[in-house]
Amino acid sequence: MRFSLISAVWNRADTIADAIHSVQAQSHSDFEHLIQDGGSRDGTLERVRQLADARTKIESARDGGIYDALNKGIARATGDVVGLLHSDDLFAHDRVLERILEAFNTTDIDGVYGDLDYVTKDNPARIIRHWRAGPYNASRLRQGWMPPHPTLFLRRDVFERQGVYDTSFRIAGDYEAMLRWMIRGKIRLGYIPEVLVKMRVGGESNRSIGRLLRKSAEDYRAIRRHHLGGFGVLLAKNLSKLPQFLVRDRRAAD
Repeated sequence: MRFSLISAVWNRADTIADAIHSVQAQSHSDFEHLIQDGGSRDGTLERVRQLADARTKIESARDGGIYDALNKGIARATGDVVGLLHSDDLFAHDRVLERILEAFNTTDIDGVYGDLDYVTKDNPARIIRHWRAGPYNASRLRQGWMPPHPTLFLRRDVFERQGVYDTSFRIAGDYEAMLRWMIRGKIRLGYIPEVLVKMRVGGESNRSIGRLLRKSAEDYRAIRRHHLGGFGVLLAKNLSKLPQFLVRDRRAAD
C-alpha cells in the first residue's frame, strides 16, 4: 500500500522542517510527500528543497486558501491512501504509517484515524490538549463528535466518489467534508487508540474571536446542510472540547 502525504504550506519556514523530518523518519517508506506551496516568500521553498528526497514532490502556485491547496494536492496524489500533514504539524512517532497500514490490512475500512495532541508552537513536547477520539459510531455525530481531521487517512477513491473539500468554507471545510463522507458516503472508519499527530496551537480557526465566530457559523452551515440537527449539535461540538483540557491536566499530574 502506497501513501500520498499532502502538506499544504504558505510561509512556514520556521516549522516545515519538523513536518518533513517526521515524514522521512517513518518506518514504512512507500509514500510520496506532496508539498503544495501557496507561493511562499519567507524561505519556505528553499528550506523544502534542502530537505527533499526522491519521494518529495513540490508544487508552488497561488491558491484560494487551505482547502483549495489540499484539493490541488489530492488531484496530484497517486497513492492508495491519502493523508494530510499540515506544515505546522508532525507525526507523533516513526511508526505512524506502519500502524495505519496494519489497520487497513486487517479491517475492511475506507479510512482510519487516531488521537491528537495539541502542542505549543515552540515546544512540540509540551502538550496543551489531548484529543482522545474514541471509536466511530454514526449516532455520535449528533452529539457533536468528529474524528481529528489531521489524523484522518482515507482511501483515494473516497475523494473520487464523495468529492473533495468545498472551498466556499474558509475555516470549517474539513468538518463539512467529514460529515459528507460519513453521512452521505457512509464510509467505514477504523480507530487507532494512540496519538498519531502533534498539532501546534494557533491554527486558522482560533486566531481571533472573529475567526471563532466565523468557524461556528460555518460549522452550523455544515450541520444544517447534512440534516444533522441545529444549534444543539453545534453547542455539543464546542462543549465536547472541554475534556481535552481536563485530560491534559490529569496527564500532567501523572
